[in-house]
Amino acid sequence: MSEKRTVFFISDRTGITAETLGHSLLTQFDVELDQVTLPFVDDVQRAQKAVEQINQVATETGNRPIVFSTVVKSDVRDHLRQCHATFFDFFDTFVAPLERELGVPSSHTIGQAHGRGDDRLYDVRIDAMNFALNNDDGGATRQYHKADVVIVGVSRTGKTPVSIYLALQYGIYAANYPLTDDDLLEGRLPRVLRDHRRKLYGLSIKADRLREIRQERRPNTAYSSLQQCQMEVARAEGLFRRESIPFVNTTSISIEEIATTMIHETRLKRRLY
Repeated sequence: MSEKRTVFFISDRTGITAETLGHSLLTQFDVELDQVTLPFVDDVQRAQKAVEQINQVATETGNRPIVFSTVVKSDVRDHLRQCHATFFDFFDTFVAPLERELGVPSSHTIGQAHGRGDDRLYDVRIDAMNFALNNDDGGATRQYHKADVVIVGVSRTGKTPVSIYLALQYGIYAANYPLTDDDLLEGRLPRVLRDHRRKLYGLSIKADRLREIRQERRPNTAYSSLQQCQMEVARAEGLFRRESIPFVNTTSISIEEIATTMIHETRLKRRLY
């Protein structure tokens, strides 16, 4: 393990893009990190404050910080480069070569990746989000005919966060339904799901990991016992196989990976790109 380093994610908007790109690179290295996000650095004055903060860390730690920047304005970027750090400028790395290849200048528009942009696409995202919230955890099932996918699985396998992610990221209408003890003991699909068989996608998980998650929610109960978790997982996976429902084990993969697997395997149509 190398000694601890400080990483700054700097953006003229929220910092989400800088964090996403930076994390994708940093996960390749076994290094302990202090991570700092500096959003809304959109003028020279704010850039100067960022430089001062970075330089202070360099002085205090004796190590050059690492900086990932998605700032668009050239004068702000030039100012940020004066910091005592290893500086990764995603704008110069990707946009400048694209300008040369396409033969046209970029718009240099701040926040374009996460702004409202096209109002129609914004409405699609909000509608999909509302659908996910209104059809969460089997609370309402009357709108399943509108769903692009109905996610099924036992309690605490990640159905809700995956539904919300699909809605926000891709505009997919995702409902989710929890398989109860009664459903699992009966050994067949709940009646409400039978007409939507082609839309179903299952989430499973290793029993010991499920127990850990449930212990945090309801410790030392039958619900969180290893025996109960083993029974539910085994019966759920048996049901998926009998009913030919595709499913994925969520034990060691992220929400993003679950969603991508689901889209790839079922060819779900995305409304947002």
